[in-house]
Amino acid sequence: MQLSIEPNNGIPIYEQIVRQVKYAVAEGVLVPGEMIPSVRELSRELTVNPNTVQRAVQQLQSEQILEPLRGRGLMVCTGAKRQCVSDRQNVLREQLEATVAEAVQSGLDPDRLRELFDRALTQSLARKQ
Repeated sequence: MQLSIEPNNGIPIYEQIVRQVKYAVAEGVLVPGEMIPSVRELSRELTVNPNTVQRAVQQLQSEQILEPLRGRGLMVCTGAKRQCVSDRQNVLREQLEATVAEAVQSGLDPDRLRELFDRALTQSLARKQ
């Protein structure tokens, strides 16, 4: 699992960690039963304060994405993928709604907005293949 932190992007570092772990689970990069690095190891890899990583881990545990195994570390929970896919879709929905609201507020015609969306979707699907 490769995480990257952008300290100046406006999203708190712990939230970046939470999102990236959830995205990795949603995409199948991390699978239920798989162990992830300890708080100490993640802190070292990311050059982030261990308390920040611990905050992210606590949130992931409270959302039943990760569970601690005494003496072994952290494991991805059974059922975490479904939750992570749902969470990711909610984030994407919120971003899309904000973008559409901005487009409407700027006076963009609904037909032009649909055209721009269709073009962006077509380009994204072509890159995926």
